[in-house]
Amino acid sequence: MLTALTTSAINANGPSLTPIEQLGKELFFDTDLSTPPGMSCATCHDPAAGFTGPVNDVNTETAVYPGVIHKRFGNRKPPTAAYGGESPVLYYDADEGVWIGGMFWDGRATGEILGEPLADQAGGPFLNPVEQNNPSKWKVVNKVAKSDYADLFEQVWGLGSLDPTEFEANYDRIALSISAYEQSSEVNPYSSKYDHYLAGNIILTAQEELGLELFEGKAMCSACHPSEQGAAGEPPLFTDFTYDNLGVPRNPQNPFYFEPEWNPDGLLWVDEGLGGFLRSVGEAWESEMGKQKVPTLRNVDKRPGRGFVKAYSHNGYFKSLKGIVNFYNTRDVKPLCPDPFTSEKDALAQGCWPVPEVAANVNTDELGDLGLTPEEEDAIVAFMMTLSDGFMP
Repeated sequence: MLTALTTSAINANGPSLTPIEQLGKELFFDTDLSTPPGMSCATCHDPAAGFTGPVNDVNTETAVYPGVIHKRFGNRKPPTAAYGGESPVLYYDADEGVWIGGMFWDGRATGEILGEPLADQAGGPFLNPVEQNNPSKWKVVNKVAKSDYADLFEQVWGLGSLDPTEFEANYDRIALSISAYEQSSEVNPYSSKYDHYLAGNIILTAQEELGLELFEGKAMCSACHPSEQGAAGEPPLFTDFTYDNLGVPRNPQNPFYFEPEWNPDGLLWVDEGLGGFLRSVGEAWESEMGKQKVPTLRNVDKRPGRGFVKAYSHNGYFKSLKGIVNFYNTRDVKPLCPDPFTSEKDALAQGCWPVPEVAANVNTDELGDLGLTPEEEDAIVAFMMTLSDGFMP
């Protein structure tokens, strides 16, 4: 397991960006690409928080971020924008009986449009009224044409490529450029303590070693979050890009419940995940109801400072790694809370868990009654804390 990684794989800075990656970075951080101006991709995918939500109070409370129109909210917490470039175009693996690939929690950015799920995803938030709220692709392209990096756009895509009559093609070029940045070494440096451990540069603490052993054994985390290097020494991505229903409860603080304009079902709304998307496109959906995409665990604990709260699971129900590990361990052991809208804090205080938001297709093979001691839970958390980029030996 101590096969050496390449130097670039653990270099926190990595090689300089290519022109298309630099263009993607400019687009990623441009707060003028919303209507009204003020919201960029990085607003919800900040490097300091592992390319996830960077606002402590939001993570502590709703976990779901407001759009540029601050009274409008989406229905899920922002996933990380890093380490997703290997996700394939969404497909069904008949041998394993699972869907693999795509982007977004529900897989709706399949990758079929531009050949890259990341690029399909990058084109979504600009036009979403609860995110960047632009009225049209033309509006976004026109803003890029007036930006101070318009020359770089034409350097990458050719002279005259910002012709306003080609806004459809240019909108796709914007998405592909952002995808290129999200696949760059700046976003995916493979520079965590665990990467240095795999390279043979350091050793883990006894607690971290125990956590790794449990992660790959008793706790079965690596069944969906592979932790070993690939056959050619590729660093692990800590996701298999599949979908799973973990039995996560409703997040009672999700503001989407109280947005009648976007959610006429109110408190009766159920996040159907992959199953809901598949039903909308005419695919078999019953066995996928409630399943959400397995996220990478890289940077799962990366945060801008001590005391900063991160939210976990697709709806941000959990507010700590300890909380979600305890849920994996005890979901089927603790009694049910009487209120299905019980928060994590109250559930932990009461020694119960609420019913799953979607009761069908809950994974009972790999979590729910793991028999971990509190010390073993802490060890798994300690191991996951070694996955944050920017570690200096």
